[in-house]
Amino acid sequence: MTVYAGFGGQKFIREMLPKMRRVYDEACASGHDLDIQVDGGINHETAQDCAEYGANVFVAGNYIFGAENYAQRIKALQSSVKNGAAMCK
Repeated sequence: MTVYAGFGGQKFIREMLPKMRRVYDEACASGHDLDIQVDGGINHETAQDCAEYGANVFVAGNYIFGAENYAQRIKALQSSVKNGAAMCK
């Protein structure tokens, strides 16, 4: 969770990013291909940040469903995630 559990519309907690990176780095080091899901405060900016830190599954409820144009928001997320996608070294 990248927010405090319980209700939608909360601000993304940036302090979770290093935790994502640790999980991602450990998975890479051990040769495991694993999905890292983030849920909470996800938008086109935070999704790119999370992707850079290793996340590859995103829950973006309010960002998408709070918009008039769902497709536009989904495309923005896809583009951000593609730009930020981490790669194991």
